[in-house]
Amino acid sequence: MELANRTALITGATAGIGLACAEALHAAGMRLVVTGRRPERIAELEARWPGTVGLAADITDPALPQRLIDLALEHTGRCDVVLNNAGIMTGGTFDTIDIELACRMVRVNVEAAYRMAYTALRHFQRAGEGHLINTTSVLGTKVRKGAEAYCGTKFAIEALSEGLRQEVARTKVRVSCVEPGLTKTELARDAPVQPEQVQGVEHPLQPVDVARAVVFMLQQPEYVTIPRLLMLSTEQEV
Repeated sequence: MELANRTALITGATAGIGLACAEALHAAGMRLVVTGRRPERIAELEARWPGTVGLAADITDPALPQRLIDLALEHTGRCDVVLNNAGIMTGGTFDTIDIELACRMVRVNVEAAYRMAYTALRHFQRAGEGHLINTTSVLGTKVRKGAEAYCGTKFAIEALSEGLRQEVARTKVRVSCVEPGLTKTELARDAPVQPEQVQGVEHPLQPVDVARAVVFMLQQPEYVTIPRLLMLSTEQEV
């Protein structure tokens, strides 16, 4: 895909992987529609990248996916890429996990992601082309004790993505997953001990590393698809 003058819609765009991808795609010449929970950060992105359109909203709002597609069409006339990236993390063993937080995570990581994925593909089908990239995780392919609730949400998106990829095969619509390993983001900012300390990883991935992978997937020739791109720090053993 030639990225210049096309439009990317990014959820979870105000921090971490979403923010790094927004920066990389803007640098590649794409117009951006961004969403996240914090209005002040949305305003910062609109000021940083003139022409960017943002919407501060709760990703679990059932109406949000179509609102975002409509926003892209209204302001740029198109929507070519959807980076389905918003997510949260909570964990713990069965006897310690906060069940309410775990169910909230399912609503964000699964239900909201499903709504965005299906809405994006229906738009791409009408447009005749497009690329959906779902942010999953190495923990969408492996399970770690104490992280099984989070792993389950990412396994769900992996399964959805593979089925959708098969549905749109032989068309100009593509579906991919980017599967980062341990990445230094705000996702675990409230953890009493940071994951890199627990796992003994001195150099975790940085969001910009994942952003480069996303750009790589988007820039493949029309006849090439990358269903899954798994990337890890060389120090991560999982």
